Amino acid sequence: MHRPRILPALFLLLGLARPVLAATPPETLRIGVLAFGTLNWELATIQSEGLDQGRGVRLEPTPLASAEAGRIALQGGSVDMIVGDWIWVAQQRGQGADFSFAPYSTNHGALMVPAGSPIQGIADLKGKKLGIAGGGLDKNWLLLRALARQRDGLDLDRAVEKTFGAPPLLNQQLEQGKLDAVLNYWNPAAKLEAQGYRRVLDGHGLLKGLGVEVPVPALGYIFHERWAKAHPATLDAFLKMAAEAQRHLCESDAAWRRIVPLTQESDPKVQDALRRDYCAGRVVGFGPQEIRAAGEIYRRLGEVAGGATPAVGGTLPAGVFWTPPGP
Repeated sequence: MHRPRILPALFLLLGLARPVLAATPPETLRIGVLAFGTLNWELATIQSEGLDQGRGVRLEPTPLASAEAGRIALQGGSVDMIVGDWIWVAQQRGQGADFSFAPYSTNHGALMVPAGSPIQGIADLKGKKLGIAGGGLDKNWLLLRALARQRDGLDLDRAVEKTFGAPPLLNQQLEQGKLDAVLNYWNPAAKLEAQGYRRVLDGHGLLKGLGVEVPVPALGYIFHERWAKAHPATLDAFLKMAAEAQRHLCESDAAWRRIVPLTQESDPKVQDALRRDYCAGRVVGFGPQEIRAAGEIYRRLGEVAGGATPAVGGTLPAGVFWTPPGP
């Protein structure tokens, strides 16, 4: 006679359980973000498009003053992830660190000159004033040096008058005539090109000149391998929502318009150039072929890096590129 009460009791039990499940807090992913970095575009798109809903992840952006500040923050444990290049990861792995890299973009930098410049190739840089984004171990600079040695027998490190600096400052100095050329990151280079400056060579051309035909991702998400193994669902969810954000920015004009203020550019030509080059850098495939190509690049960089600390070059350490655990 009391059996009918079982269903109401069961419904009551489920009703009590539902709030408990809903109250399970999402995992927080602390991600370091540069003020001028394109990661800002994706994080804003994730939020505006609701791509983080139901993922079980709460993104916590941490502003960074520079790429070096990001590395320090990651090493010190104040962030879980930054965007950077795999060459730094390889250097750190060679020193015993456990950083790993998940591909983000195939965009490299570019060598830019004024439209009327006599500089047509690397050999023409001899004796010129060259601005270089990043430091002496910037990947674009090392690649340019390697190609100059191979193609022209030129020691570019001695042949040019070098100025290392922040990307916006180098663009400004080129515009003021204080530099003959700049080797800058892809987004400042795109801005220059939209303003009429000429692209002599970009990262893809550098790689092809060195005999590497595979589009190896230059930038990626960097994190501790031990963190990734402890939070596989969080990492997987973030990588998926970031890829979706990239797709929205490249395929939806409305999504792009929403992040245009973050480019800090009012010129539509510059905005269009940024979107074009950003979308051209989307990673469409990554596997053993790209890893082998990265190994060849790393070996070649060692030929020009000299006594860098930590060392650059040689055999690419295992674990540089993140491999998700199998099912």
